[in-house]
Amino acid sequence: MSAYEPDGRTMRERMLAGDPYLADDPELVAGVVRAQRLQEAYNATGVDDLERRRALLVELLGSVGDDVAIRPPFYVDYGTQITVGSRVFANYGLVALDVAAITIGDDTQIGPNVQLLTPTHPVDPGPRRDKWEGGRPVTIGSNVWLGGGVVVCPGVTIGDDTVVGAGSVVTRDLPAGVVAVGNPARVVRRVDDPA
Repeated sequence: MSAYEPDGRTMRERMLAGDPYLADDPELVAGVVRAQRLQEAYNATGVDDLERRRALLVELLGSVGDDVAIRPPFYVDYGTQITVGSRVFANYGLVALDVAAITIGDDTQIGPNVQLLTPTHPVDPGPRRDKWEGGRPVTIGSNVWLGGGVVVCPGVTIGDDTVVGAGSVVTRDLPAGVVAVGNPARVVRRVDDPA
């Protein structure tokens, strides 16, 4: 059986399992509409409206730790597959497309216009034309710093204490405690290396 054939599961079940799914499924569309309404309200909050902002974030996301600050605008696909640890700060323009799980560890700092991307699409033109999609999780460790404009691709894990330079495109896992830069991002040194 092809991965693109019906197998008795709903498209949402397939998506959550990381298997190919059709994003125009009514249940999935309803989830996107819910997220768009919540993020629209979140993005309209004022600088003095921190209590409402927190309440909307808790409703939108799967899990939110203490003392989290995500500056609007903030964009998601569903929101429900995003877990944010405590004391996380994300600057303006975070895009977190969560067709698969996105996990952000405690004390992580995220620069402006960062993209955390879990969606994948078939390379084969037939299934892509038929609107099949997939997803692979993104995991950001604790005390990570993602510079402005960083793009984290599907399936990537970034280890604790790692720094990713502005404008980098992370296509592969990065270990803990390193500095990585470039497109594709490559490790240039350890964070504890004084040089």
